[in-house]
Amino acid sequence: MNQPQMPLILTDVQDRVMTIRLNRADKKNALTQGMYTALEQAVTDAANNPQVRVVLFAGSGGSFCAGNDLQDFVKLDHNTPREQNPVLRFMAALAALPKPVVAAVQGPAVGIGATLLFHCDLVYAGSSARFQFPFVNIGICAEFASTYLLPRMVGHVKAAELLLLGEPFTAAVAEACGIINSVMADEDVEAHAMSRALKLASQPPNALRVNKMLMKRWTQAEVTEAIPLEADHFIPMLRQPEAIEAMTAFIAKRKPDFSNFN
Repeated sequence: MNQPQMPLILTDVQDRVMTIRLNRADKKNALTQGMYTALEQAVTDAANNPQVRVVLFAGSGGSFCAGNDLQDFVKLDHNTPREQNPVLRFMAALAALPKPVVAAVQGPAVGIGATLLFHCDLVYAGSSARFQFPFVNIGICAEFASTYLLPRMVGHVKAAELLLLGEPFTAAVAEACGIINSVMADEDVEAHAMSRALKLASQPPNALRVNKMLMKRWTQAEVTEAIPLEADHFIPMLRQPEAIEAMTAFIAKRKPDFSNFN
């Protein structure tokens, strides 16, 4: 008899902290459309549950998130309305979450595994963490309001280096850029992130929400505009020759060839 599969998104509430864990370790927690739907539901539940004061994102198997599962992603129905798109629904839910969000990062944080962190309030990384914004490499544009948030966080020239070259970078570089709070041993990062989440959960909850709201007040309109605007470019680019070549090469485990593209 086949054993029931474990859910790919696990949630647990302890001491007013909801842990949302990506649970697809064999694929380095690469996200499928079904996982986005579960993530959106988890974030919505956290927003509506009075017993949850803080959300903690974590990975499994020594990985945070290797981005989108490209084989699943190419099956995306490009005609799906925005309000039904599972990716955009998750992005909108997390961007609007009024409660503090903490992340514990180990191993790869690639694509949305990295841009998700811009919507967290505290981010702690293990020394194994490697970050990457590979969007240009695969013929598409960045997402999750990162084209707005990253230059604001690190300045234009550094953002251009990270986004346009799409090269991996270390946790030390991420800390120097202000993308994460601090770096520590891998075996310590999740416990440390939880200790910070528990500290937040012990703070006056309304004061937390109001302070977070005020800090985000000056950028919320731009973020809300940027997410669907990026998607309006991102989704059609998935069907264009550059992305098709990049994804075909990735699946075939060969280097893509853009030499004949204009």
